[in-house]
Amino acid sequence: MDKQSWTEADFGDLGWHDNHVHGFNIREGEYGAGWLILDLDYICEWRCGTDKRCTFMVAPADLVFRDVTDLRISIDFKNLALGPLSIGEIRREVTTRTERYTGYRWQILFNSPEGEISFEASGFNQVLRASPTHSPHQFLTEKERLASGAAEQGVEPDGRCAPAG
Repeated sequence: MDKQSWTEADFGDLGWHDNHVHGFNIREGEYGAGWLILDLDYICEWRCGTDKRCTFMVAPADLVFRDVTDLRISIDFKNLALGPLSIGEIRREVTTRTERYTGYRWQILFNSPEGEISFEASGFNQVLRASPTHSPHQFLTEKERLASGAAEQGVEPDGRCAPAG
């Protein structure tokens, strides 16, 4: 995979099924809007053999939604151990508030635990923080995330990665 970043223009080419979310950050912006930043293991490629067993190319990534409003978070860990969230799918629909503003209504639906995050936003940037790693799992282990430097980077509100600190 040569591409390292995407925007809402690439939405139809992307899939987040079974991607693990290790954390999220809400940042205040201007005029009551802000940013929603998800720290995830992005599955860049599913490699499935004739025996139907799959391996995966996985990279740590930041998925940054811009101009977020009307944020609603509902996640139920009842009777479950705390751990990463597994995305089932991300949906969007076009919303128009004025002649000059067209945005999207987003829903991030989780496989496990049960829940969703929904909001309005103008779009997103997704940036890989390291090269994809070949893995028998749909996620990176803590050791793989640390080795990739994923824990040592942060993200700027415009979606660019920057060293933490």
